[in-house]
Amino acid sequence: MKTQIRQLKEKKNAVILAHYYAPAEVQEIADYIGDSFYLAKVAKKCEADIIVFCGVSFMGESAKILNPDKKVLMPDLTADCPMAHMATREKIIEMRKKYDDLAVVCYINSTAELKCLSDVCVTSSNAVKIVKELPNKNIFFIPDRNLGAFVAEKIPEKNIIINDGCCPIHAELSAEQICNEKTQHPNALVLTHPECEPGVLAVSDFIGSTAEIIDYAKNSPCNEFIVCTENGVEYKLKSNNPNKRFYFPEPCPCCRDMKLNTLENIFSVLEKEDKEIIISEDIRRKALIPLDKMLELAKQ
Repeated sequence: MKTQIRQLKEKKNAVILAHYYAPAEVQEIADYIGDSFYLAKVAKKCEADIIVFCGVSFMGESAKILNPDKKVLMPDLTADCPMAHMATREKIIEMRKKYDDLAVVCYINSTAELKCLSDVCVTSSNAVKIVKELPNKNIFFIPDRNLGAFVAEKIPEKNIIINDGCCPIHAELSAEQICNEKTQHPNALVLTHPECEPGVLAVSDFIGSTAEIIDYAKNSPCNEFIVCTENGVEYKLKSNNPNKRFYFPEPCPCCRDMKLNTLENIFSVLEKEDKEIIISEDIRRKALIPLDKMLELAKQ
């Protein structure tokens, strides 16, 4: 199957992008593997005619927004992110009426419609940097309450209003689970994604995006780690560090939507060129503004 995918990809001038949470066998055949920020940058510079995005729907949407002339395909169009829908137009309008000096900061893990209503997008790897650079005192951070709280703690001089959304996978992790793992692996460092609850962050040794967790594990002299994020990252962690050990809290955090990306689905979507991301030009233009602003501010 992998050989067939590679042959079909070359024949059709396609590129396969895979998020770190996709299954290991999918990451193995991907041209680019990364977190949301990295893949957004790759999508914008991509020269292929077809982009196969092995992630969830908001990622495919972002790729299409940045590449209107390319065909963006999803191995499974039902792969979604619950958090991407956890903010409302009504709440955003309410906040804009309440605060004159307000920037709506939208985590990239959101629908195209929410991006349209926002001033700038951010990812977990650049949220603190970008919010710091905004001239606005008041920030409405959507949709994730945990990343919003993390940013607020890092930038106390700003008034960050937090929306009540979350990633169900990260939010399910508890400090008790982490402490149980620490009891079993006392020499392990705890590496945590900021989408986790504050109690989990409080017992962590390092907090960062998926890419930052991967880099930290590679550069650390420590040989054991408790990883508080989706288990798909284990593929890259072990690839980079074959002699290090990685433990995940029990029950192991697993996003079923990410696991809908399979080799069979990738081959099928390349062969048929169906399951295409379609976005109206009006929505695309509006959603492009905060995405472009993110890419611009992240470079500074």
